[in-house]
Amino acid sequence: MAKPLTGATLIFAALLIGLGNFIVVLDSSIANVSIPHIAGSLGVSVTEATRVITFYAVADAITVPLAGWLARRFGEQRMFISAFIAFGAISLLCGLSRSIEMLIAGRILLGLAGGMMRPLSLTLLLRVFPSEKATLATIIWAMTTTVAPIAGPILGGVISDNAGWAWIFFINVPVAAFGAASLFYLLRGRREETARSPIDVVGLALLVTWVTSLQLLLDEGRNLDWFAATEIRALAVVAAIGFIAFLIWELTEKHPIVNLRVFRHRRFSSWRRSPMP
Repeated sequence: MAKPLTGATLIFAALLIGLGNFIVVLDSSIANVSIPHIAGSLGVSVTEATRVITFYAVADAITVPLAGWLARRFGEQRMFISAFIAFGAISLLCGLSRSIEMLIAGRILLGLAGGMMRPLSLTLLLRVFPSEKATLATIIWAMTTTVAPIAGPILGGVISDNAGWAWIFFINVPVAAFGAASLFYLLRGRREETARSPIDVVGLALLVTWVTSLQLLLDEGRNLDWFAATEIRALAVVAAIGFIAFLIWELTEKHPIVNLRVFRHRRFSSWRRSPMP
């Protein structure tokens, strides 16, 4: 069994895990300012190009609840490193895209990989740090999550103007390759507990339905004059019904895809006001 990480090795591993979370969160905003460049290069309208952002967000939101089940089934460390590698490989495909359809498909796959990495990055940080340093692990994760959305539009604008929009994806490739390879070396031999558990297929289907409908509603609403458009009203109905059905199913399912029962605990379900001075 591998020895616990200590000293500089521990810090280096923590930075690599944080780096994985950073590029995932960065990718949620770096493409925003590059949309005009993407639209012009691929010969589509700006409205069509914004789907690059929409479908990344949808795929990311759908995958996050699945991360826990996949980690239990295959191991947290194994899934994080695999998703890290996939993120780099799919970023390369996104940069090489020559049609909006290919780019959107790549962004969906990128969102699936990224949605896996975000929750597992925090889990891995808490796993490699000793319990008395758990606060430091949380701080590292919070810093990468906070800084990345701010840096995204800045980097996206600079890179798109000077090197071309494809490079907002190409820059992920060496980062992912270095990060995944280094983590594989540092964490090799560490024992991972896995367990076979059933997956809530109905809950997952309902989650995909209402999240996708809601995301499309929010992104396309301004282009279609919101509820004046039949498409937006239909999406609103599907999202509302899907959400209600999802809540009912998850609260009654024995193995839910999202465990909503945690809100029975006061720490999740209530907010206590600090006492007045």
